[in-house]
Amino acid sequence: MPAQTDPRFSQPGHPPATITEFEGVRSLHLGTSWVQGSMRLARPDAIELEYVQMMMMWMLFVPQPRRIVQLGLGSAALTKFCYQKFPEARVAAAELNPNVIAICHAYFGLPPNDARLDVREMDALDFVTDRANHNTVDVLQVDLYDEEARGPVLDTPEFYQACADCLGTNGVMTVNVFGDFINYDKNLQAMELAFDAVVWLPEVHDANIVVVAFKNAPQIDFALLYERAAGIKRRYNLPAKNWVNGLKEWMRDHQG
Repeated sequence: MPAQTDPRFSQPGHPPATITEFEGVRSLHLGTSWVQGSMRLARPDAIELEYVQMMMMWMLFVPQPRRIVQLGLGSAALTKFCYQKFPEARVAAAELNPNVIAICHAYFGLPPNDARLDVREMDALDFVTDRANHNTVDVLQVDLYDEEARGPVLDTPEFYQACADCLGTNGVMTVNVFGDFINYDKNLQAMELAFDAVVWLPEVHDANIVVVAFKNAPQIDFALLYERAAGIKRRYNLPAKNWVNGLKEWMRDHQG
């Protein structure tokens, strides 16, 4: 496939971005077999992977976001979805690897930047520590992996505190915590220092665990959440009822 050798996607100093295709699904790789994101060719605007869909769980709590930020572009599934489905929102993404940005434009349907879309080649840590971004974000989606995918690239208490600083009063962060088992507790403890409430949902795919962190703990009304979930399913075709079930299960296990 031409993406494998195209110099646009193999700038030195960063892992090369490559693609594979299998049974109608195009996947992004960083020079290894690890899948960094996928897109179904017949439905390029849908979110293909279940754990990536789960990263949208914030929709249960923030129905009308004004600013959505993605740390780590992946195959641009979340950035594209948010840009298309939330026309009132400004959407930004911070991605360190220029090869990833280039291949997302060429092979994953990422549109060019405009007044609402701002995909930047930059370190996620620089983004969250920039005071200009503090208290400006309603939704923060964090999926930061290198080519080895052993655990989040950024996972310190200082990083998660900076993430919390970026969020407004009712802001929500979703994080994909993947990799070696030791990383789970390390990340959760760091998040719990910075956020008022932290919930993690059951593993759905190849050890991907999605964590939801709230700047300020919301009031949980499950009848209302199931009602919102039904609306999300109708409007966006996302399995939101599963998210509420997972939240309910977590609360039963950890607060019962």
